[in-house]
Amino acid sequence: MKKQILLFVAIFFTFSMIYAQAPGEVRFGAKAGVNLAKLTGEDIEDADGKTGFHIGGLVEVPVSEKFSIQPEIIFSQQGLQSKDQFGDVEVESKFKLDYINVPIMGKYYITDGLSIQVGPQIGFTATAEQEVEVEGDGGNELEGTEDVSDSVSGTDISIGGGLEYRLTNGLFFQGRYMFGVSDVGDDDEVFGDSLTNSVLSFSIGFSF
Repeated sequence: MKKQILLFVAIFFTFSMIYAQAPGEVRFGAKAGVNLAKLTGEDIEDADGKTGFHIGGLVEVPVSEKFSIQPEIIFSQQGLQSKDQFGDVEVESKFKLDYINVPIMGKYYITDGLSIQVGPQIGFTATAEQEVEVEGDGGNELEGTEDVSDSVSGTDISIGGGLEYRLTNGLFFQGRYMFGVSDVGDDDEVFGDSLTNSVLSFSIGFSF
């Protein structure tokens, strides 16, 4: 927790320095949308993706006429789900990961309103749960949820990019793909091989 607090403080001062040195008009905004998330790794190639949502705020700081730096703070639902059949028994498993993500994107305007974005992201794990539902022949059901926070890394590092189109009234539409470069698991006995996050997101937002 102390490390996470120090990281938040470092990010805050970085944002303040960028804002103070901005040569043009700084924009503030908010966005929300859908995540198509999954975990990638050798042991879970057949697992399905997990649909979730994200919501948060952003600051766009111009560096030049064509280039901006855009830090964001986003709450993001991620993870994966799988469904297996064992005879007459169906087992559905959901691995729920919620993050507070802080992407810092470099934003280049190809033309008026249309920009391409590339940059890193650090995520702080908010919750981590394993949910299992078992349904047997005859409609009998069992379900349970387990907190697996102790087996999950407290931080997640990703890198990626996307496209955004902003209208003159401030409304914008965004698509982004982020892929993890750090292990999700913090316990090899629980997760086995290395697992990384993979998230395709679509957002709608407003900036002013």
